[in-house]
Amino acid sequence: MRAMLFEGVGKPLILKELPVPNPAAGQLLVRVHACGICRTDLHIIDGELAEPKLPLVPGHQVVGRIAGIGEGVTGHRLGERVGIPWLGGACGCCPFCSGGRENLCDSPRFTGYQFDGGFADYTVADHRFCFPLPEGYPDIQAAPLLCAGLIGYRSLVMAGEGRRLGIYGFGAAAHLVTQVARWQGREVYAFTRGGDSEGQRFARSTGAVWAGEAGELPPVVLDAAIIFAPAGELVPLALRAVGKGGTVVCGGIHMSDIPTFPYELLWGERLLRSVANLTRQDGIEFLALAPQVPVRTEVKLFSLEEANEALEALRRGTIFGGGVLLVHDESRGR
Repeated sequence: MRAMLFEGVGKPLILKELPVPNPAAGQLLVRVHACGICRTDLHIIDGELAEPKLPLVPGHQVVGRIAGIGEGVTGHRLGERVGIPWLGGACGCCPFCSGGRENLCDSPRFTGYQFDGGFADYTVADHRFCFPLPEGYPDIQAAPLLCAGLIGYRSLVMAGEGRRLGIYGFGAAAHLVTQVARWQGREVYAFTRGGDSEGQRFARSTGAVWAGEAGELPPVVLDAAIIFAPAGELVPLALRAVGKGGTVVCGGIHMSDIPTFPYELLWGERLLRSVANLTRQDGIEFLALAPQVPVRTEVKLFSLEEANEALEALRRGTIFGGGVLLVHDESRGR
């Protein structure tokens, strides 16, 4: 099979021919149709997330069909379309797992980090962490739902039920969560990097009622804000924009250091919290909700061999919506 292989920090991904993996007990072999690219992939490749499996096939927004079933797997069938998310395994017995918070597991395993992911023709995954996908979403539109959508949804839930929501960093997750928030009757205020007029136009087209630069104050006091950009300097700005009792949610797995800020920005029972990974329940809820909204994904397509170009476009901020590698075009049989 073809695979884009990561061999170390500072090195581009390399296209290699590898053996098709065999599913072990409890695993599914999935023929990959599409795989989203994510800023977490950049954090791994840039060395900001330490100690990945090496060599590694990145990618954790995987859409494909089951091509093999390991021993002991029930509830799945050959040919079934499934999605593979970032959280690829949990111990199942620590206090967090026992309490339904497997996203905080003491011994988690992650797709495209400790397990080979979807930048390849085939991958294997724990069947318990594979989601059946809703109909009505072609493969390339379904891929961003599996991380950008799920993390966005978890962030929105943690932000509470306030009516006026700010979103800092308007990429893949933001354009999906905005649609859900608007469907819920909220107002969305979008903040983009300085001078990004095209990004602001994209935010308004997705449903934001206002879009401006990250350093601006919005025209209203916000009830909550979600920060998707991995920039710690946005935290004081978001705290300044939310009112008393408001919540600021940091939605990324990695963020640069948060600068010091005066206590008055936190005072007034403002709440600052992070989102860590996702749970399977998040996946069940969001994938059932997405068709009701309906959530529409904007994607920019790349071939598997163009994975390096796709990651660089993500780094430069020139992808509006989600970037997706089209690995196998089922409609054309290739």
